[in-house]
Amino acid sequence: MSEKYKFVDGEGIYHVTLTIVHWIDLFTRKEYVFDVLESLRFCQANKGLKIHAWVIMPSHLHMIVSSRDVPLSDIMRDFKKYTNKKIIESIQSTNESRKKWLLNAFSKAALPLKRINGFKVWMDGNHPILLDNNFMMEQRVNYIHNNPVEAGMVMESYHYTFSSAVDYAGQKGLLGIDFIE
Repeated sequence: MSEKYKFVDGEGIYHVTLTIVHWIDLFTRKEYVFDVLESLRFCQANKGLKIHAWVIMPSHLHMIVSSRDVPLSDIMRDFKKYTNKKIIESIQSTNESRKKWLLNAFSKAALPLKRINGFKVWMDGNHPILLDNNFMMEQRVNYIHNNPVEAGMVMESYHYTFSSAVDYAGQKGLLGIDFIE
């Protein structure tokens, strides 16, 4: 098995990407975004997750993260497991026009896997990339914050609500962040 995309440095800072199965545009509804934000806040408060930069795009989430207490691999596993369940509950209880289609897609994604019973929202893995120098960190922060601009969603990165770009522009965003120094 490849060591290329694993958490190898317990004290390192990583760029991670978590993607919805089939690249489904799930995060076009704020309810599901808030499920993710709630879980990230929990991980920050209870698991020692440090979030240095983040953006939630329609089908994926980018973050620059580190941890002071719990291994990042454990945090990411628990985060995905919890949000998988929470998002399914939200789909089932929300007036979701794509409810049947979404549940069917997430159910089919889980079928070939013995370890998953019911629904699979997230693709396997989180593609961790160790950021071991300032150039890489700055490059990834810019990449994350410019994602909505490149997608044509906003003209300026700090105008995108579901991102830490607003924090880096001197305002207060939706998640507390630990600035990279």
